[in-house]
Amino acid sequence: MAEELNLHTLKPAQPRKARKRVGRGMGSGKGRYSGRGIKGQKSRSGSHMMPAGFEGGQMPLYRRLPKRGFTKPNRKAFAVVNLGQLQTFIDAGKLDAKAEITEEALVASGLVRRRLDGVRLLGKGALTAKLALSLTGASKSAVEAVEAAGGTIVLTAPVATDDSPAQ
Repeated sequence: MAEELNLHTLKPAQPRKARKRVGRGMGSGKGRYSGRGIKGQKSRSGSHMMPAGFEGGQMPLYRRLPKRGFTKPNRKAFAVVNLGQLQTFIDAGKLDAKAEITEEALVASGLVRRRLDGVRLLGKGALTAKLALSLTGASKSAVEAVEAAGGTIVLTAPVATDDSPAQ
């Protein structure tokens, strides 16, 4: 009968395969080159495989493909808020529709995680509340929707960040 299995009777699993002993003579089957073949990086001790992207002397793929486009070094990154999200937070009571809604109020309510270079309002969704907004930017459709609901929107200049160039 098999021994009962409890925590105090557990033993480490035994290896199923004997360790490969290399370099113990030609008769062992793993003598001379120890199964590594002759010469080359893989035969050396302490070697590791080539770095990612290295193709053995062939021109690597990332250098064969053409480079396109341009990344603007001083581009602005805006936090984005949609009209539908704004209305949802007002309905949930996280934002006060009667008070002026600023970027700080949006961060405090949790609608925006970080201001980045400012907050930009986009026109996706429906807005029914009459709001007074003060934001960095807004799309045309968002401005029209806020004014159609009877609200006002004031656009401020983008916030200067430390990494933006001095003018």
